[in-house]
Amino acid sequence: MADLNSGDSPIYQSKQYSEGRPNYPQELFHFILSNTPSHELAWDAGTGTGQVASSLAKLYKNVIATDISPKQLEFAEKLANITYQCTSPSMSMEELQKKVGSESTFDLVTIAQAMHWFHLPTFYQQVKWLLKKPNGVITAWCYTTPEVNPTVDSLFQRFYTIDAGPYWKSGPSLVSPCETVEQGYKTIDFPFEPVEGHEHTGPFRFNIEKVMDLGGYFTYLRSWSAYEIAKQKGVELLTGSVVEDFTRAWSEDGKIQKTVIFPLYLRMGKVGLPS
Repeated sequence: MADLNSGDSPIYQSKQYSEGRPNYPQELFHFILSNTPSHELAWDAGTGTGQVASSLAKLYKNVIATDISPKQLEFAEKLANITYQCTSPSMSMEELQKKVGSESTFDLVTIAQAMHWFHLPTFYQQVKWLLKKPNGVITAWCYTTPEVNPTVDSLFQRFYTIDAGPYWKSGPSLVSPCETVEQGYKTIDFPFEPVEGHEHTGPFRFNIEKVMDLGGYFTYLRSWSAYEIAKQKGVELLTGSVVEDFTRAWSEDGKIQKTVIFPLYLRMGKVGLPS
């Protein structure tokens, strides 16, 4: 298992990532809670700065949260029922058992905005080993590009596709991680059965809303892997002219703060009993 964008390289500046990324809606977590019959133990894989882990900790008795970046984990909220573990990029079954848990003991596995970076065959093998049968649930989600208003969004699309486009780093999949997210995980391999009461494994649509000023919006842009990769190559994507264009567009309606919407797409499934 490997989250290629959460290591100790500065691809994600941990503090900027923690401050710039939106928080997930409580509606999402209550939906997940309602689809897991037992709420004893959850594993948040690729936890980053612990956004998901801290929300799960309010709903599940114990949470194991893992990431390959100790710098990311430094910014995670420390709660009594969360155990944070720094794992190796390619976690063996032995390390999984030592740092995460035992076979068939987890009610829930979550992976937020990271599965497109993982080596999925290995990760899925681990998930199927850890989850309780038949009621253990895996949920994986991603959010797509932010929606502000037509003027800002038009500039954003140019910045996202043309300026930042060459710097989106590919993961272990042949399909671009960027493309996988844009499709809302609709096309990602997801070899699980629908949870009882549902006819499919998703994606299920939710909205994230985050109130931002322009500074917060730029912090979000700077948290991208593409921004950091460009920076490492000596390229500043947020040039003076780009900043001026965004500033002009942002100020058009006279409102300093805006409600930014990030569409979120959830895949959810369970491991079936052996036939």
